[in-house]
Amino acid sequence: MSDGIKAAPALKEKLKKLGLSRCDDLVLHLPLRYEDETRCFSIADAPWGEPVQVEAQVVDVSVQYRPRRQLVARVREMEASGAENVLTLRFLNFYGSQTKQLETARDNGQVLRLFGEIRQGFLGPEMVHPRYRVVDPGAPLPGALTPVYPTTAGVSQAALRKVIAGCLAEADLSEFFAAAWREHFGLSGFAEAVHYLHAPPPGAPLGALQSRDHPAWRRIKFDEVLAQQLSLRRAFLARRERGAPVLESSGELAKRLRAVLPFALTGAQQRVVAEIDHDLAQPHPMQRLLQGDVGSGKTIVGALAACRAIEAGWQVAFMAPTEILAEQHYLKLKAWLEPLGIRVAWLSGSLKAAAKKAMQLEAATGAQLVVGTHALIQDAVDFARLGLAIVDEQHRFGVQQRLALRQKGGDAASGAIPHQLMMSATPIPRTLAMSYYADLDVSVLDELPPGRTPVRTKLVADARRDEVTERVRVAVAEGRQAYWVCPLIEESEKLQLQTALDTHAALSEELEGLRVGLVHGRLKADEKAATMAAFAAGDIDVLVATTVIEVGVDVPNASLMVIEHAERFGLSQLHQLRGRVGRGAHESVCVLLYAGPLSETARARLKIIFENTDGFEIARQDLHLRGPGEFIGSRQSGVPLLRYADLEADADLIELARAEAERLLAADHAAVERHLARWLGSREALLKA
Repeated sequence: MSDGIKAAPALKEKLKKLGLSRCDDLVLHLPLRYEDETRCFSIADAPWGEPVQVEAQVVDVSVQYRPRRQLVARVREMEASGAENVLTLRFLNFYGSQTKQLETARDNGQVLRLFGEIRQGFLGPEMVHPRYRVVDPGAPLPGALTPVYPTTAGVSQAALRKVIAGCLAEADLSEFFAAAWREHFGLSGFAEAVHYLHAPPPGAPLGALQSRDHPAWRRIKFDEVLAQQLSLRRAFLARRERGAPVLESSGELAKRLRAVLPFALTGAQQRVVAEIDHDLAQPHPMQRLLQGDVGSGKTIVGALAACRAIEAGWQVAFMAPTEILAEQHYLKLKAWLEPLGIRVAWLSGSLKAAAKKAMQLEAATGAQLVVGTHALIQDAVDFARLGLAIVDEQHRFGVQQRLALRQKGGDAASGAIPHQLMMSATPIPRTLAMSYYADLDVSVLDELPPGRTPVRTKLVADARRDEVTERVRVAVAEGRQAYWVCPLIEESEKLQLQTALDTHAALSEELEGLRVGLVHGRLKADEKAATMAAFAAGDIDVLVATTVIEVGVDVPNASLMVIEHAERFGLSQLHQLRGRVGRGAHESVCVLLYAGPLSETARARLKIIFENTDGFEIARQDLHLRGPGEFIGSRQSGVPLLRYADLEADADLIELARAEAERLLAADHAAVERHLARWLGSREALLKA
């Protein structure tokens, strides 16, 4: 099948590097910015410091060697009044052919059309590295602004413009939406929008085009978000067509667990448990994302879901990204569920071979709940009857890893797959959930359990480290415990960060008489577990740690958190770490130690964490700082990122696209196929995960 692109094979190969293999791709490869070559200024009237176009004749060409080798040409323009305007052209990188070309233009009295910025030079006004070409006197000016496209080595702007113009003439730019509907929502026609954006007319509002606020951009953004919504919702519906075990239960096991808990469920927890119970009773797989701020009680919700699956006669897998977190979950779930007669197994990569084999056998012969790390998805692990997979901190896992866990269970003969509950303590802003997570049902724990004391945050410059050490001593004297978090384990010349090992040695000396422990990712699993257990039991006063304690660690007596080099951490990490304190009845403090000078981004991050304790607000501002690509982490590998739409600025378009996607999927399959083919081509296959 022809791709419709009229270009030499070598150019086509280079275009493929840009992801441009079809005419549709090139039509949607929109300019980064524009240059206005539709008008010419006189040298005397041209504004300085912005790109302008002038015409002049060459009067002098020379290669100069001070202060470095450069090609210098002088051009002049004669006004009708007889006045002469002179401009210097300076080329710091040039070829011999360029010198010859300018000399020929000088000798033949030819006119140069120049495009660049005029600035003050040694000899008066000058242009450095202008774009230029020889033109006949009075040659017509372009009829549209000149687009500047994203490109790659070996693909010139001129070549791209030519290929795109060819595709605009060849491609199917047919309209999918009725004119009255478009008018109601302020959307221009598709063909009209792409033609306008590739070739805006003279006098087009450059500001609105470059800030992407122009009505033509609004249509493109809508179509892009619609393609994303259609493909994600279609993936969601395709999963709905697959079978899953119907987890019917009387709720007796969950009732017994709730009866022995030392706390009552919050209203939010009760609501979410009901949503999950409803999903688990359906004959299609649950795909639910449970998000809640640090300490909102996601683990007990997961445990109650597990009770339902176990009572229905199925197994549950509970996967967490780090050994410390997985082990915390294991200990907590074991304490809750083993008294109810449930077999809980533990599987991690660091188990000795014999223990690992025994646990794999447990999973294969029916341990009702298997808790572990990535070790759960290794080939050697088989489940007897997996009905529910729970993935904590799901954004830490790639699409393939989550898929691998789902493929471990269900019923291969019927094609049924386990239900999946994904949990995240990194709250996802609403617009992000609506767009990138449109293939999931989302539950939110928007209420903290009673008894959680708000954590006060303090920003302290590194120079006042001694005061912070003293504050730790006072907290321990009052019977409390403290965390001291460092970003690296080994010395790195590049980052010059204080390491956990050095900090442990220094604090042991400075806090003489106190018990200072150390935990980091390089410790053996049993050493790590022993240190954490000692801290939880109150046998360690100060725990020096790397970010291995970021999630899941729960020591109510720890009321002070010191984060060293806080400027190096991301916002969600800082918020997660801060959530390790404030878990008891005592007032808790989080001290952010920072080293100056701070970059603008670091300053913005520290200001956000200092001013906000609500994880959703922090996440919203974090999204604004970083953009969605970085925010969603490994999920990117399965979802097309938005190139043109902005999640915050275009929230109304996301709402509109969601509604329109549901309508089209129900009523117009042909339009869905054509729209997805235009925007995604073969990339839609990525979304099946």
